[in-house]
Amino acid sequence: MRPATIAAMPNAHSHAFQRDLRALGERGDDFWSWRTQMLHLAQALDPESMHRVAAQVYAEMLAAGYGVVGEFHYVHHHADGTPHDDPNALATAVAQAAIDVGLRIVVIPAAYHRGGHPRFHDPDVETFLARVDALREWAQGRDGVSVAIAAHSVRAVPQEWLQVIAGYATDHGLPRHVHAAEQPREVRECRAQHGASPIELLHRNGFLGPRTSVIHAIHVDERDIALLADSETIVVTCPTTEGNLGDGYLPALAYRDAGVRLAIGSDSQIRVDPFEEVRELETGARREGLTRRALLDHHGDLWAELARNGLASLGLQGGDTIGVDLDHVDLRGVAQDELPLALATCASAGVVCRQASRLRAGGGSLS
Repeated sequence: MRPATIAAMPNAHSHAFQRDLRALGERGDDFWSWRTQMLHLAQALDPESMHRVAAQVYAEMLAAGYGVVGEFHYVHHHADGTPHDDPNALATAVAQAAIDVGLRIVVIPAAYHRGGHPRFHDPDVETFLARVDALREWAQGRDGVSVAIAAHSVRAVPQEWLQVIAGYATDHGLPRHVHAAEQPREVRECRAQHGASPIELLHRNGFLGPRTSVIHAIHVDERDIALLADSETIVVTCPTTEGNLGDGYLPALAYRDAGVRLAIGSDSQIRVDPFEEVRELETGARREGLTRRALLDHHGDLWAELARNGLASLGLQGGDTIGVDLDHVDLRGVAQDELPLALATCASAGVVCRQASRLRAGGGSLS
């Protein structure tokens, strides 16, 4: 074995429970039929089953080369919509699962008010923020656990909630996340209701910014891209999920040219392999531009670029490292100085030979 050390990849967007949708989620012809299957799965969750599936998929992440997970969490209540005795029972279940397997976690409770499933909903933004307060208090002093905040999407909350959540995040120094522009129908409905694209609506309500991550951001125009670039917002792309759901191609070259930072996530867990996410991102960009001079050529070390941006997306100062085996069949014959090229094009999770070890802020950085 010839080991080499690289940055562990932050998983900036995860829905752990969707691991159990594998195969089942293939019934249907579009995103919205898949979503129906997802809502059915969410109906059956309780704290024990949430912990089980989260522990399973977090162990897979750790073995595959992820060093931290951002868990975008929106299954909050009992199936009938009533709160648990501990309103954060499901959120702490996923956090405890990460603790149990040794994976760092940023729990990202997401506000949800309409649509979806009753167990996602809060009656008002104050109730949601009270639960975030309690979760932040629970996380204090627990090593490897921190909390961010999210609005699920512009379709799931009133725009007034966007303003309040953005203000709360600013006041408490928290990263904020949101799904946006994943599906053309979502964009059409937002324009019909608000006279603006989802990205424009987020901008109008003060949600964009350097500590904001917009998840997917596929169906965007030049105005949207300029808003994301000017606000220094991060876009989190989830290539294997977006491909599986037929979402479309991320306009990666346009984001590259505008200077928009990109990070990656495993999202629906159709695959848990950061190397595959990076390769899908790069090859999608090459296909988009009919060129081999895409993201890898621009950054030189695309893996390291995405790892840096993933840490920023999750509000983390220190990263992790993993060991990879240069004698693995995926990397055999690759020279050490060419490793960044191989990580983005021909490696897989099979090359990981050592689990993540912490490189804390103050002890160095993955620059």
